[in-house]
Amino acid sequence: PPILPSDLKLFVGNLPFNVDKCSGCSALREPGNVEMGDGEAEVLALESLFGEQGKVVEARVIYDRDSGRSKSFGFVKYNSAQEARNAIITLDGADLDGRQIRVSEAEARPPRR
Repeated sequence: PPILPSDLKLFVGNLPFNVDKCSGCSALREPGNVEMGDGEAEVLALESLFGEQGKVVEARVIYDRDSGRSKSFGFVKYNSAQEARNAIITLDGADLDGRQIRVSEAEARPPRR
């Protein structure tokens, strides 16, 4: 895989809409330094799944502003490039509650106009 950007952030797509209740994320562990938001359970589930590949320093699930429902994607940030690479290799294409998740390097968001 290409060299990861210095922030080591990964894009995680095609998450189950109920990622907090998914069977693949049931064993929640103590969170590390994880950003909590409205969907605390979803963030913990994401951190738990990706924490098996290394130290997760931030995990976010993105929500629709109007409905409050998960948009079925999020971001995970690691301490090291090796941990991020391991997550891409191990989890890209993995089955999570019947959905094949996508894991790749996060691309910089274009500036808003």
